[in-house]
Amino acid sequence: MKLETLSCVVKGKLDLDIITQQIEYDENNQDQTLVQITRGGICGSDLHYYQHGKVGNFEVKHPMILGHEVIGKVVKTNDPKLYVGQKVAINPGKPCLKCKYCLSGDINQCETMRFFGSAMYNPHVDGGFTQYKVVDNAQCIDYPQNASDDVMAFAEPLAVTIHAAKQAGDLSGKKVFISGVGPIGCLVVAAVKALGASEIVCADMSERCLDLALEMGATKTFHAASGDFTPYLAHKGYFDVSFEAAGHPSSIERCLAITRARGILIQVGMGGAVPEFNVMPLIAKEISWKGSFRFIEEFNTSVEWLSTGKVNPLPLLSKVVNFKDFKAALDLAGNKNEIAKVQLSFE
Repeated sequence: MKLETLSCVVKGKLDLDIITQQIEYDENNQDQTLVQITRGGICGSDLHYYQHGKVGNFEVKHPMILGHEVIGKVVKTNDPKLYVGQKVAINPGKPCLKCKYCLSGDINQCETMRFFGSAMYNPHVDGGFTQYKVVDNAQCIDYPQNASDDVMAFAEPLAVTIHAAKQAGDLSGKKVFISGVGPIGCLVVAAVKALGASEIVCADMSERCLDLALEMGATKTFHAASGDFTPYLAHKGYFDVSFEAAGHPSSIERCLAITRARGILIQVGMGGAVPEFNVMPLIAKEISWKGSFRFIEEFNTSVEWLSTGKVNPLPLLSKVVNFKDFKAALDLAGNKNEIAKVQLSFE
């Protein structure tokens, strides 16, 4: 079965296009499903590919379909657990299932992970900002038909934050600090609240982001530059767990300062090199500093939480834009002063 699909591609820095492609689905294939994409959230990495033509060292070498926060409807499948018209969230990661990390269950550390919308390999791995896409059956996570597209398109970013939250262990009754409450930081707020945190304090440079953090469940917020954090410095720190989601050296230093001795710091923000970093608080207070990368089974957890209303991400949804206005949507998403999350509609 062959069909045409319109795809949103990046060709390089500030160079976007919508192109017509031919895709083929083998109706006898027992392992793959043809999905009609209905909605896709624009992520920071999509913006980086657009604004800079690369993410880190991964540079766009040829047209690549963007997008990894996508949901859709089943068009064709041989999977007995799915049916035509079934709504699904699409897990954007395709691990090899053969390397030592996959075999031990740490599939987010797969040595040859193929993740939607990534220029890590050449040819690149196309993403989900397209009308139709062939995916592995295992990437399709079904959810109730009455669940809102607005809500379910948050499945991937929420999964990232549930994974981050679980790096800290049991959060029941814990005092939590979150530095940086953009969309990911705000979803960390929702995740730690759902996992039982008793106190959730947030800091950011943006009053708009701080207001959103309160809507998502924060108990208190501080402006990162002018807030008084002095009460949290006494007795070698106050918070049991801190989440650094800004990726800035000053943010990391604050987290270390106000996390209690033998507390935990989860690194979520991707800020690159940290110049002239003072490691003494980390050493002297015996803080456990842990990275958090993507997700494993948390994608399924995220789909469940969203479809049952355990987490409501809608305060973060700023705008839904038709995919044919792809460039305008990315420009809008880049306006961090006014915009939290922008989604593309493919219907």
